[in-house]
Formats: sequence, structure tokens, C-alpha cells
Amino acid sequence: MTTQTTASKTPDAPATGAPRGLVDIPENIGRALATGGGVLTVISTFLAWTWTSEFPGDLTVYGYPGGLQVLVLIGGALTALLGLSSYGVKGLRWLTPAGADSALKLAALGTFATAWYTITAISSKLGGLVNLEPGGWIVVVATVAALLGALSLPFTRPEPEPIDPDDSGWEQYRHGVRSRLAVYRAAFAGGTPAKPARALPAYAEILVIVAALALGLLVFTYGIGTEYDELFIGFMITAGFAFAAVAKAGLVGRVSAITAKHRMVTMAGAFIAAVAFPFTQSDDQYATIGVYILIFATVALGLNIVVGLAGLLDLGYVAFLGVGAYTAAMVSGSPSSPFDLHLPFWASALLGAGVAMVFGVLIGAPTLRLRGDYLAIVTLGFGEIFRITSLNMDGTSGPDITNGSNGISAIPNLEILGFDFGQEHSIAGFTIARFANYFLLMLLVTLIVVVVFRRSSDSRIGRAWVAIREDETAALAMGINGFRVKLIAFALGAALAGLAGTVQAHVTYTVTPEQYQFAHVVPPNSAFLLAAVVLGGMGTILGPLVGASLLYLIPAKLQFLGDYQLFAFGLALVLLMRFRPEGLIPNQRRRLEFHEEAEAPTVLSKAGA
Repeated sequence: MTTQTTASKTPDAPATGAPRGLVDIPENIGRALATGGGVLTVISTFLAWTWTSEFPGDLTVYGYPGGLQVLVLIGGALTALLGLSSYGVKGLRWLTPAGADSALKLAALGTFATAWYTITAISSKLGGLVNLEPGGWIVVVATVAALLGALSLPFTRPEPEPIDPDDSGWEQYRHGVRSRLAVYRAAFAGGTPAKPARALPAYAEILVIVAALALGLLVFTYGIGTEYDELFIGFMITAGFAFAAVAKAGLVGRVSAITAKHRMVTMAGAFIAAVAFPFTQSDDQYATIGVYILIFATVALGLNIVVGLAGLLDLGYVAFLGVGAYTAAMVSGSPSSPFDLHLPFWASALLGAGVAMVFGVLIGAPTLRLRGDYLAIVTLGFGEIFRITSLNMDGTSGPDITNGSNGISAIPNLEILGFDFGQEHSIAGFTIARFANYFLLMLLVTLIVVVVFRRSSDSRIGRAWVAIREDETAALAMGINGFRVKLIAFALGAALAGLAGTVQAHVTYTVTPEQYQFAHVVPPNSAFLLAAVVLGGMGTILGPLVGASLLYLIPAKLQFLGDYQLFAFGLALVLLMRFRPEGLIPNQRRRLEFHEEAEAPTVLSKAGA
């Protein structure tokens, strides 16, 4: 018995033929609408959007954008520039080496979302649309026009799959949904550069790197300094869509190629940009967030050796951070310490990293012969054993070593070569306070961890880790000592986490067992650390750093959601893993694992980057 299949004649399956857009508007009119809408959006931000200053940001001023208007201004300007580039305007074609249409759609969509979110927030807070001034109505019309015009741009639609007439109604409905989703994906699909990038002089490429790093510092400083909830949400919308737009335009790929060509310059520039961050702040408030982000990111990068390179699922990794923190607290002169020791920082840092490494070897030696879920369960148990043991060493349930639930408190500030990290200092006319001091110190620790990660991943042992991760059985058959290689990864990752813990002890003043749980609202904890590695991109340097920054910053800024904070955060992670499972900044090998239709790169590095 055979089943006859015919091409679908229902509206669910899009017909092929001449390229057309999602909105039935002629291409020339749609392109003009998108470009003109972007220009009109920019103009609207210089007008008042509401009559009262009760809405945060004071959107009542003419001629001076404020608050959310600045974000809409950026989105409108990007939309207008991409629209002009799509016309082939001389001097703007470098913006869209992979084509302008998909990028224009994303920019218009992001501007529309930010503007309409602002109008909705104004109406909700002030009591209706009656509170809008002319600028608010103009931005509503302009963003709608720009979005409709962008969605009318033609694209090549995918070939529809035939429908089996014997399928049930539910199966035909699912087929229609899949067809429509395929059309939407094709509408926003990026192109490939039409021709190779024109070679730039070395000094010009370095200037491009400097500009990219300066832009990154500006965006991070703005995001971390958002003063109210509405502004942070608008910032996330604008930044997300803007990055997606320039990525679809091919600009991110061009900059990435330049940074890969000048890796040492990029690393040095990134370090200098990070050092400049405390000097851009007027007080110590955001340096506090910065130092905690660096601690979280550094530990996540150490976990990336275990999970990203060696492929070992470790669910108790935060315990090694705790080992380093407790070790430093005990030998740093704290009155709560059972040992009357006050070692210099370099000694306590080496001791904390060494003790954490010993714990890593002791835990890894009997357990690393396990694989997969069994190894994950054992490491999860180790993390809980560490926390409960620290809780019980209070002199009552066990020996008096960790002071139980009270922890080790009153940890003194560091003093290195006469530089007291607890005091304010004036450097080149800038005043930096306690957390800015620790930010700079933690930046040096992060640099050490980055160098260790890079050197180890490019070494012979790094290639063995990747082989174990890809196929342990095949790696063993090729003569790799799997147990030894995995134990080295476990010990090295534990040492790096312990090193970060030695700084954390002095930053927080107090070390308690509750800081090192498997899952908690406040990072770092094992669940958030693993999420940072997976979210950012396993096996890369920049991935865990970006992932940790987002995972720390977003929950801190979503506190206004109250009981729904973790729900919204978890939903965002689920959606991200659904639509970008390889992470935000994946290596080429991992990207190809999830997107087999993508063209393979000519050369893969030793770690697959």
C-alpha cells in the first residue's frame, strides 16, 4: 500500500516564487518607510513624550532626550543608518557586509519594542494615553511605519514540505505551524558577505579593536548604571536587538576576524578597558557590582576547564570557591579564626589555591572513573558535604574550626606593599574607594585565570581534554590516559576557584556556609556557575565571562519583580537555550553541532574555536 502525497494548496504552506516580504507592501515603498520611520523616530526623541516629570527620566523636555528616549534614539538612528546602507549610500556600505535587509528588520523591531514599552509604561504609571504629548504619538506612528516597511522587504521563502492527506487535523495544524516558523526564520536569516573584506592596514585594524572595546565599555557602564527598572528593561531590549542586527549585517563577524588576528592586542585592550571602569564611576556603588561579577566570572572560567574542555559535569564546583575562601579567612588574622596566623596575601592566595587543588585531587581520584550523570551526582554530594561539614564544625557538633553557621567574620582588609585596599586612594586625580581597589585586584586574578585557561587549552593536555569530551572511548583507544587527564582538569579547575575564593573572603568580610549552596537566589552557586558556562558558550574564554556578567547583573536588576523574579529569569534562560543552545559566544565546533546546515570553517583550532 502506498501513500499519495501532494503539494499543499492550503494557506498553511507558503507558496514559492518571486521573493516577497511578510507584509504586502511594494519593496521601494517599504524600504522608504523603514528608513524614513527611523529618521522620524530620532526626531521624536527631541520632543516631549509626557507632560509630567512623575515618570522616571523626565520625558517632558524639548530638545534634550532623557531616560528611555535615549535608547529609542539609538534604535532609530541604527534603523535609519541600516536603511541608508541598503540603498548603497557611499560611506555606509561597510555597515552591512552580509546584507542590510535582515539587520534592518531586527533594528526596526527592537526600536518598535522599546518605544511601545515606554508608551505602555507611561500609560500604566500615569493613568492612560491621555498623558502623552505630541512626541509620544509621533514615536508610536514612526516605529509602526518603520516596522511595517522593514517587514515588507523581500526574502527567499523556503520550499514548502508536502502534506500527507491521510494526516489527522492535529498533524496538519502542526505542519502549518512548522511551515510558518520556517518562513519567519527565513525572513530574519542573515546573509553571507558578498566578497572578502578589504584588507586594512595594521594600525587601522588596531583602531577598530580599540573602538569595539570602547563601545563595549560604554554599553556595560550604561547598563550597570541604569537607575530605575523601566530603564534597565529598555536597555536590555535595545542592546539585544541592536547586537542581533549588527551580527546579521556581518559587522560582528568582521570585527571578530580582526580581533582573532590580533589576539594579544585584543587581550591587552580588554584589560585596559576593564581597568578604566572604576575611573568612570562617581562613587563605589557600581564598583561593588563589578567586583562581584569578576569573582563570579573567574570561578565560571575555572569551571569551563572542567565542563567546557574536559566535558565533566560538576555540580558541586562552588565548594572549591568555599575552600579557598575559608583557607584565606583562617590565615588572614581574623579574630574568629581558630589559628593565630596573619600571612601576607601572596601566601594566603597560594595556600588557598593549593588546598583547593588538594581537595580536587582527593575528590576526583575515587570518582572520576564515573561518567555522565553518575559523576554529576557524586560532585553534587561533595558540594553539600562541604557545606554541611562547615556548618557542623562549630565546637558543638564537631571540632571548632569554621565557627559553624556564624562563619569566620571580621576578616581584615588586604594590605599589599603598603597599599591598604580598605581605604580611599587618589590616582591621577581620580578617587577610588574600597570596592574599586578590590575590583582592580580581582582583575589581575581574572587575567591570571584567562592566561592559564588559554595556555592549557592550546597545550597537549588541552587537546587531550577536547578528545575526552568528544568521545572518551575513542580517546582511550588512541592511547590517552583518560583518568590522569580528567584528574588534571579537576585539580586545575579547583585551584583556580580556590584562588578566586581567597579574594572573595576579604571582599565580603565574612565567610559562611550559606554562601556556597548548590542553588540560591544570589550567585555564585553551583547552578548559576554551570548556567554561566552553558549560557556564555562552553570551551571559550569570553563566553563564561559574558554569561557570568549577565547572570549576576540581570537578577540584581529584576528585584522589582519580587516573587516572580526567578520565574522571569528562568523563562528567559529556557527561551535562550531553545533558540541558541550553543550559547551566546560559542566556538565554531559547537555551533556546527547545533546548526549542521551552517558552512564549516576552513580551519579549526586545537580547542575547536
